[in-house]
Amino acid sequence: MNDPIGDMLTRIRNAQLRGKSTTSTPASKLRGWVLDVLADEGYIRGYESSTDANGHPAFEISLKYFDGTPVIRELQRVSTPGRRVYMGVKDIPSVRQGLGVSIVSTPKGVMSDANARAANVGGEVLCTVF
Repeated sequence: MNDPIGDMLTRIRNAQLRGKSTTSTPASKLRGWVLDVLADEGYIRGYESSTDANGHPAFEISLKYFDGTPVIRELQRVSTPGRRVYMGVKDIPSVRQGLGVSIVSTPKGVMSDANARAANVGGEVLCTVF
């Protein structure tokens, strides 16, 4: 697998299109940090560690719905393995005039765009969520 974050985002999108309450993805530290930001911002109910059928570590993600529609309307990968997107603190994009969130990997950890501006750090823009 070349893009583990893109794979996780696609699994979330596909599960929400099918109306599933949970989905699973292989576990890694970076995926866990991205899921922490999604949970802190209220886009997913949460996640917990588990193992898949082969005994490999995995995350079971609990998706969030409001009146039967997914809370996440748009989930888009920005920085890919073939084209990394780095931005300074002043250049981090505001998603839908601040209604959405950019998830940024900074030297101080993976955080939302608002937290990155507050900490005055830039970094790699992993994805945008609305």
